[in-house]
Amino acid sequence: MKATADIIVLGGGLGGCMAALAAAKAGRSVLLTEETDWLGGQLTAQAVPPDEHPWIERFGCTRTYREFRERVRRYYRDNYPLTEEARGNAELNPGNGWVSRLCHEPRVALHVLEDMLAPYVASGRITVLYGCRPVGASVNEDTIHSVAVHHAATGKTIELLGSCFLDATECGDLLPLAGAEHVTGAEARGETGEPHAPEEADPLDMQSITHVFALDYREGGDYTIDKPAQYEDWRAFVPGFSRSPLLSWIIPDVNTNGEREAVLFPDGASSLALWTYRRIADASQFEGGLYGSDVTLVNWSQNDYFLGPIYGVPAEERARHLEGARQLSLSLVYWLQTEAPRPDGGRGYPGLRLRPDVLGTDDGLAKAPYIRESRRIKALQTVTENDVSRELRGERGIRRYEDSVGIGSYHLDLHPTTRTNRMCYIPSYPYEIPLGALLPVRIRNLLPACKNIGTTQIANGCYRLHPTEWNIGESAGYLAAYAVANGVIPRAVRDDPAHLQAYLALLAQQGIETHWPDDLQL
Repeated sequence: MKATADIIVLGGGLGGCMAALAAAKAGRSVLLTEETDWLGGQLTAQAVPPDEHPWIERFGCTRTYREFRERVRRYYRDNYPLTEEARGNAELNPGNGWVSRLCHEPRVALHVLEDMLAPYVASGRITVLYGCRPVGASVNEDTIHSVAVHHAATGKTIELLGSCFLDATECGDLLPLAGAEHVTGAEARGETGEPHAPEEADPLDMQSITHVFALDYREGGDYTIDKPAQYEDWRAFVPGFSRSPLLSWIIPDVNTNGEREAVLFPDGASSLALWTYRRIADASQFEGGLYGSDVTLVNWSQNDYFLGPIYGVPAEERARHLEGARQLSLSLVYWLQTEAPRPDGGRGYPGLRLRPDVLGTDDGLAKAPYIRESRRIKALQTVTENDVSRELRGERGIRRYEDSVGIGSYHLDLHPTTRTNRMCYIPSYPYEIPLGALLPVRIRNLLPACKNIGTTQIANGCYRLHPTEWNIGESAGYLAAYAVANGVIPRAVRDDPAHLQAYLALLAQQGIETHWPDDLQL
């Protein structure tokens, strides 16, 4: 079976959706694949509320990302019985979680994303193939001619043919299939010149993954799950970077590189309350007792899984680690319900209840694990810690690129890695996204469209977040469309000043900010 379009986008996460939308807006036909039955990646199938920077309400993102945020708020105002105060809040945060100014339910993000794509899906300009993952590629003379995807429901293989291929998969799955030069895991300090890089490279030393789950709390109820198969192992597990069990209230303190104690619910003291961290429904903001409880998403240090990588290893090992991440999250649920110390001296909160309906699953865990780190292309330009770190940049401030295709901001946030358990949280300057980081060193018609651009592992720690992935995908989509329309390969757009200026003008016309304001207060 074959299918053809101008542009093939593999992966329906935020980057993939925006690449498809951009290319369709520019008049190209698009085939978009997604492994699960939900588009949206981080925001939906992986159930991670948006991690954003402090200027996000005013600037620092693309026009479509701002439109998405406005649509989410409008969706709540149009469809939910909000209190008068909540309805009148121009910067409504449905969950009042403190990780983001817009903590909301994954299903709402899904509805909004589908609405944004709807005109182009309805017209046939975008075709979405659900339940598909790439399994092969045909490449000749440094050009991809087709990509084969496996359709899970039918077991059939579909050959996708197009002019330009964008890898927006969560793990950069197209890169090895196409023979594209890429990097995994940790680079060596001598290679990148990064102070926080290890002495030796280790391709399997990758950031931890997390299998997120949804909870509410019904005081007096008992919703204790069956004891997970690996519970005793996880209950006894003490990570090498701590003196406390992983399943405890002692968690890493990113500000001091030490540890601190957390609590579940706010207690009026200075304790770190995890319940409100990624809360997506604050019951007090809805009228009529709509929510019998708050709803929160659990993506904490206690369910970061770092015992091994899930790509670059045999299938059996991948499956073992994916199941290990699920078991860790289920073990955290069971520990919270049965053994977690309470401020009153008791143990366990049996009223905690998994919410499968919130995530569209049978078990209350997200459809897919949150994967922080992908395979990364070897690019014409590689962004490193030295380009972003506040300490290293010093008075030079934000690094600016003449070929910038977007902007973002976040700390260099590295979660425990799989081999050395390294972690860091390094203050950074806001950053720009150089076009050179989107261009592979060799393959002519391949583009990265999410967290698989040309960054090091450490720089990936800030370039992987929601608004940046969105921006990368959108800019990559317009680049692919521009290249196809003008009969050139993407690299030629950067090499030719006339093409580069025309492409950058297209981005500006579409509301993609490519430089931070000169008077930005840092």
